[in-house]
Amino acid sequence: MPKNKTKLELTWIGKDQRPRLEPRILLEDPEKSYHANERVSDQDIFDNRLIFGDNLLALKALEQEFAGKVKCVFIDPPYNTGSAFEHYDDGIEHSLWLSMMRDRLEIIRNLLSNDGSLWITIDDNEGHYLKVLCDEIFGRAAYLGSAVWENFYGRSNAAAISPAHNYVQIYAPLGNDWKRVRNLLPRDEKSSSKYKNPDKDPRGPWRAGPIFAPGERHEGLMYEIKTPSGRSVKPPRGSHWRMVEAEFKKLFDDGRILFGKDGNNTPAIKLFLNEVQSGLVPRTWWPHTEVGHSQEGKREAQALFDEGNLFDTPKPERLIERIINIATNPGEIILDSFAGSGTTGAVAHKMGRRWIMVELGEHCQTYILPRLKQVIDGTDAGGITQSIKWQGGGGFRYYRLAPSLLTKDKWDNWVISPDYDAAMLAQAMCKHEGFTYAPDPETWWNQGHATEKDFIYVTTQTLTHEQLSAIHQELDADQSLLICCSAFRADPDAFERITLKKIPHAVLGQCEFGRDDYSLEVANLPDAAPDAGSVDDLFVGDDA
Repeated sequence: MPKNKTKLELTWIGKDQRPRLEPRILLEDPEKSYHANERVSDQDIFDNRLIFGDNLLALKALEQEFAGKVKCVFIDPPYNTGSAFEHYDDGIEHSLWLSMMRDRLEIIRNLLSNDGSLWITIDDNEGHYLKVLCDEIFGRAAYLGSAVWENFYGRSNAAAISPAHNYVQIYAPLGNDWKRVRNLLPRDEKSSSKYKNPDKDPRGPWRAGPIFAPGERHEGLMYEIKTPSGRSVKPPRGSHWRMVEAEFKKLFDDGRILFGKDGNNTPAIKLFLNEVQSGLVPRTWWPHTEVGHSQEGKREAQALFDEGNLFDTPKPERLIERIINIATNPGEIILDSFAGSGTTGAVAHKMGRRWIMVELGEHCQTYILPRLKQVIDGTDAGGITQSIKWQGGGGFRYYRLAPSLLTKDKWDNWVISPDYDAAMLAQAMCKHEGFTYAPDPETWWNQGHATEKDFIYVTTQTLTHEQLSAIHQELDADQSLLICCSAFRADPDAFERITLKKIPHAVLGQCEFGRDDYSLEVANLPDAAPDAGSVDDLFVGDDA
């Protein structure tokens, strides 16, 4: 390590190399969008996006519009098990995986709202490296924990120690303060069953809770208590009572203090079910009985289509439901940039959230599209459909990434792609220059704005001094205009409030043009590389 480099960090081959991403525009395909322009009621969900294309370029394309607006990101990236490779150098391949994740996580950090959260499913192959990588990107204080998901319910004969779990690593910009905005889990019958009413208390079911707590011993919390049997008790060693003596007497008079059947026990307090929190604080242990496992997800996929077995490890809908319940409220945005089988969008849609999914594989058309249509039509009866009483509704827009703005001509010169029309070019230049694309039909030279007074105009014309002078006269005294054109025959400094830039020279040095795929070979696998032990015939016996 260089002497001047004192930062504690994870290093790997190629870490200092970063892609120079082109901020592409998104093009809607109306034939693949579904019910996108039909609104039945305010509750219907239409502001959803399915994007076909490389997920790194797609994240970059979303960055300008959605920076700081995404409430929850769930990703199920390739686990990098090596099972997808017949021959590979693990050190190099591991480095590629780290770079692939780093590049995407840095944009995800920009997309997350301040009160948002990131959830990543991963296994032991890269999970610990991913933790260190995320600590570096988001800060260690943003780490909330790793939920241990009991993903496997059998035992594998193929492993020295049979796998039983995956992880869900969780990060939030607010760190531990995120508990103020996260939701509690619904209270189930099992948790409620702990509350009984053996004495027929009119206040309803209750359970006993301690009135002492560990910690520094305070004078006002160390008083003696007389039990009904006459025994004097003080807080156990290393603890103190939870309330001052006057408050204890009020609770005693209210019939909330218990001393056991014989009146001789250390006192406890009655905790009534109707007074506790309406939900449960989430924990890091997620058994498959609560959130499902990969085989459940696989059966859900097979029930939807004959091609359901395309996915080795699709996530069960109950797993995504738990994450969405904790992390979001209806109407908020959820992003999944490794969409795989489309489970995130399907569950988010059923739960009334807005969603964005990105997928490069051809199954985006053959699987995700028809799956979402079933959800919207109300014909998807699997997953969480019955438990939340989903009956259909809403819609989504289907997008693809626009081609690269620049291409090489036959003389090896960079030129504007012939696939770009005037509107696409204006939109693309707005992204490159940091403007919001918003053409004003009443002001022909206003195609976008950076502020209320700063505008942009894009044209492939060669502009003359006379044309520029005419535009300049239309500007108010406090307005400025950036003009991006093919060429101009005028003094660029002649107009005080106009800045001139030539296309393509204005953008040539900004990014890498002509590249459409930033995925690794491993990243092209559906959902993720198969997890060790995820194949049915590797497992024998019951959960014992």
